[in-house]
Amino acid sequence: MTFDTFRAQALARGFDEVLERQWAPHTVLDEHTHPFAADAVVAAGEMWLTVDGQTRHLRPGDTFALERDMPHSERYGAQGATYWVARRNG
Repeated sequence: MTFDTFRAQALARGFDEVLERQWAPHTVLDEHTHPFAADAVVAAGEMWLTVDGQTRHLRPGDTFALERDMPHSERYGAQGATYWVARRNG
């Protein structure tokens, strides 16, 4: 899948913002929330996403979704990571 395809599909599903996010190697984001719902696919690298005490190891092609204001933490691998994320604001 290309970013353009991901973007078009996300907009058709009612998301209002679609971004490519790139994270530096070994970045750690302690528990936090976002004021938007998110639906994402890992495009490169690897990351670990922890929600409700459960950690998932995500690699290219893996997807994840977060509801608005869902507490979570993120950790990125030795190569960092890139993911495409669709956001539903408001």
